[in-house]
Amino acid sequence: MSLTADQIKYYEDNGYISPIDILSKDEANEIREEIEFIEKKWPNELEGLGRNYVHLISPVFDKICHNKKLLDAVESIIGRNILVCGTTLFVKNPDEKGFVSFHQDAKYIGLEPYNWVTAWVAVTDANEDNGCMLMWPGSHKENLKYHDQKFDENNLLTRGQTVENVPLEKTKPVILKSGQMSLHHPTVVHGSGLNKSKDRRIGFVIQSYIGTDVNQVLGKMYVQQARGIDDFKYHHNVNRPTELMNPKDIESRRIANEELSKIFYTGSKKVGKF
Repeated sequence: MSLTADQIKYYEDNGYISPIDILSKDEANEIREEIEFIEKKWPNELEGLGRNYVHLISPVFDKICHNKKLLDAVESIIGRNILVCGTTLFVKNPDEKGFVSFHQDAKYIGLEPYNWVTAWVAVTDANEDNGCMLMWPGSHKENLKYHDQKFDENNLLTRGQTVENVPLEKTKPVILKSGQMSLHHPTVVHGSGLNKSKDRRIGFVIQSYIGTDVNQVLGKMYVQQARGIDDFKYHHNVNRPTELMNPKDIESRRIANEELSKIFYTGSKKVGKF
């Protein structure tokens, strides 16, 4: 499942590549069932900061992060030595007004150099009707842009960080079927709109896969070795979960989320809900 030369060229030119077939429909549905089981048995567990690091408390999500097809594609971009650095659930319910403003992942995350990539796995179909991602092709070739911190109530980003004046006519929708994924560069400008459909739009995002040469310059990250070797030892390694919601894993995730929150809000006078 390594990317083809044409796919790699497209990624280099545009800052993203999609769609990539990763999971079957049944495997994708298993993820949705896991989400809805957790929501029913442990209400609020996946809300706020709880949407992060879900792979540390669920073997179902952990299995995705270590999926061979997915890692083969990631290796084509960042090389053999791969760490799972973090995960996030992006759920847009049909009766809510959640959106993601245009932004660059690298702006506040503190991962340098940019030898990393974000994998966006579609748990449900993602299309223009339910608020799929919009990419600004080629924007990754420029420097980091100014982000206005809006802290909008319905913005699914930490600070409501927003790149203004994005030329919408130049953006491209990332349309994915359930089980497909996209990969995007740390500095490509992207965002997503409202879910106007009658069903949930769910994305499981590995944000991000990093090369072992990537350091965290703002704080501490809790990682798993996904492939290769780590000669740098920049980060704290955590175990893979063997059962859902194990108390030790829950505590590990709590600590990881506390550190992540410190990173995301470095230099900010205000803290959001994520």
